Amino acid sequence: MMSRQAFLCGLGSLYLSLLFVFLLMDVYARPANNSALKEKAADSKDENEILPPDHLNGVKMEMDGHLNKEFHQEVFLGKEMEEFEEDSEPRKNRKKLMAIFSKVDINNDKKIGAKEMQRWIMEKTDEHFQEAVEENKMHFRAVDPDGDGHVSWDEYKIKFLASKGFNEKEIAEKIRNNEELKIDEETQEVLDNLKDRWYQADNPPPDMLLNEEEFLSFLHPEHSRGMLKFMVKEIIRDLDQDGDKKLTLSEFISLPVGTVENQQAQDIDDDWVKDRRKEFEEVIDANHDGIVTMEELEEYMDPMNEYNALNEAKQMIAVADENQNHHLELEEILKYSEYFTGSKLMDYARNVHEEF
Repeated sequence: MMSRQAFLCGLGSLYLSLLFVFLLMDVYARPANNSALKEKAADSKDENEILPPDHLNGVKMEMDGHLNKEFHQEVFLGKEMEEFEEDSEPRKNRKKLMAIFSKVDINNDKKIGAKEMQRWIMEKTDEHFQEAVEENKMHFRAVDPDGDGHVSWDEYKIKFLASKGFNEKEIAEKIRNNEELKIDEETQEVLDNLKDRWYQADNPPPDMLLNEEEFLSFLHPEHSRGMLKFMVKEIIRDLDQDGDKKLTLSEFISLPVGTVENQQAQDIDDDWVKDRRKEFEEVIDANHDGIVTMEELEEYMDPMNEYNALNEAKQMIAVADENQNHHLELEEILKYSEYFTGSKLMDYARNVHEEF
């Protein structure tokens, strides 16, 4: 089993507690070299076009049950998130942040209230949704070679295995002739999980054929209420230790078995537990009874839940509201820019008035 530190180093502050918890904790692992069907592996771009992503933009919790550490930046910056980089010129980043502030401040009173931030969060979340819809159209065409508007499980399976380095023509022929495929255990486990998810995205009557809308649910379960329920069941299943289909705080913050190899890793663990505890107690456990039900988790994970957006808006304001007026002024956002954009804006006070 991989060490805890290996997970942490690969995903920053996100701590992946379970190997293959949901689907693709190791989707980029190549099949074993002993397969006669192997050829040069496809590049990651081709693979990403047909694989459901681990990271769901604009959603607070990932498919593996871990908190999305980039959520605040995603719902505040939207498509502009990539423009805020550590090595970007601070002066340009300040101007971009000021422009965003003006857009959020719809009543032009030079401060942002909870309702204004809620509206902005919903708008940015919808922006992520629309972007996923557009990308889905391209990805659907990539896996629908005959252009009949439906993708069969076998068609997807062929493309998936090709993206993992198998010879597409040989795989297609073997599937067509019902011949045994020599697939390593890890790849087969991913395939089994994908097939289970394929079933869930296949709306009644089930035919194992996905149209473009169903394929969107397969790639982006946050777009579908039915798939959200499925995601919740999977997360509950993997975190629920006593089998009661509910989560206690101890279950939600439990760390996987592993070895902390140094103090830095231990510090990251401590921060991880602290974040999980706070989210459980203050947000997910809506009635504060110490138990998170499937219904509570589903509401929490629904990215278009207006109540959650308002709650998030209040939390984001509280982080930077130094004068405690329950609003955000431009100076406060600039001072806490790392929270909102992921990058630090240096010497903000010296430049704010001359630029705004």
